[in-house]
Amino acid sequence: MTYQFDATKPIAIGCDHAGFEYKTALISWLQNKGYTVLDFGTNGTASVDYPDFAHPTASAVEKGEAAFGILLCGSANGVAITANKHQGIRAGLCWQNDVAQLIRMHNNANMICIPARFVALPLAQQMIDIFMNTPFEGGRHANRVGKIACN
Repeated sequence: MTYQFDATKPIAIGCDHAGFEYKTALISWLQNKGYTVLDFGTNGTASVDYPDFAHPTASAVEKGEAAFGILLCGSANGVAITANKHQGIRAGLCWQNDVAQLIRMHNNANMICIPARFVALPLAQQMIDIFMNTPFEGGRHANRVGKIACN
């Protein structure tokens, strides 16, 4: 059940209006590091409905079109709730480095949700780096993760 990020696949990213500026900066940052990014919008700061962007981002991860996903909104709660409606998604809301590490180690998360109104951009970048480079521990956590799906 261990989820390994496939470095040959792109990274999916999506946001609402509150996360647009961070999304733009993160795409450039990731591309400068050599990653390919699938941008699912939004493409501006005009008010939008976050599910319209969280669902396609989560679908790309769920279908295996992306190695993992990044979602941003004001609190990150809305995008996390939306993404977690997808059976193959384990999206974790992160606001500090330790949480980014634990959602990978203990929850085998395949999406990271970042509250753009509550964390600085450098912290968001650190959390993504940690998320990308932390393996799932497996062991006792694999049994728990195996019980998450409703089917």
